Amino acid sequence: MHNNINTLFEYLWQNYLRVTPTATKIHKLLGSTQNNDIINDHIALRTFDLEKVSLEKLAKHFTSLGYKECEEYNFEDKKIHAKHYEHPDTNNPKVFISELQVQKFSPAIQEVIHFLVSQVDEDMILNDDFLYSGRHWNIDYRIYKILLEESEYAAWLAAWGYRANHFTVSINHLEKFNSIEEVNKKLKDAGFILNSSGGEIKGSKELLLEQSSTIADKYPVKFNDWEKELPSCFYEFALRYFDKKGEIYTGFVESSANKIFESTDTR
Repeated sequence: MHNNINTLFEYLWQNYLRVTPTATKIHKLLGSTQNNDIINDHIALRTFDLEKVSLEKLAKHFTSLGYKECEEYNFEDKKIHAKHYEHPDTNNPKVFISELQVQKFSPAIQEVIHFLVSQVDEDMILNDDFLYSGRHWNIDYRIYKILLEESEYAAWLAAWGYRANHFTVSINHLEKFNSIEEVNKKLKDAGFILNSSGGEIKGSKELLLEQSSTIADKYPVKFNDWEKELPSCFYEFALRYFDKKGEIYTGFVESSANKIFESTDTR
C-alpha cells in the first residue's frame, strides 16, 4: 500500500483522467490563472460487498494512511451500502466508498458477480495500485447487458473495475465563483451536460451541502467479444456550508448521493 497520501491521489487522478477527458477541460474552465485553486473535495470508489473485495478491504488503503471512518449510508432502492472516511488533516480529500449488496439481487446476477470476483487475485488487493488497477476479470458484453438490466452500478463496476468513479471540485475553494448556480451556468455555457436527475442541484443550504455533476464521459471498453463506448467517470462539484457550531459540514446527504450515482446511468 502507498505510504504517501499525495502519491495515492495523484495516481488515482491520472488514471481517472485517462477515461474522463472532460475533467481536464473543466479544470481549465474553472481554475484561476493565478493559483491552482481546484481543490478536490472527495473521491468515490465502488465495489461489491463480497469478503474478498469488500468496502473494508478498499478502505485499508486509506486507513493505513491515517484516514478515519466517519458516517455510513444506505441506498435501499439501489441496494448499496456506503461509508465515508476523513483524514485528521482536512486538506486531504474525503473518501466515499460504496459496495453493492450482492445477496439482494437475483440468483443469476449473484452468480455472475461471484464469478467475476473469483477471478481477482487476493494478493493484488493489498498492492499499491489496486484502487486504480481497473478490471481483474474477463467479461463478455452479453454479461454486461445482463447486469445492466438489474443494476447500473453492477454493470459499471463489471465494465470498469477499480478506479475513482469521480473526483469533486470544492466550490468553497474556487476564487471566481460564489455559488453552485454560477458554476453550473459556466459549465452549461461551455457545452457540458449536467446530471439533471432530482434537479441539477442536489441538496440545499439547509442540508449544509449542495452538489451537482456532469454526465459521465463515454469511453471505449473492451469486452471478450466486443468493444463498446460506455459511460466512464464524471466530475462532481460540491459547496459545503457551516453548521450551527460554526464548523464546515463534512458529511454527505443520502438523498443527494442517491441521484449522483445516476451520473453514469446509460438507461
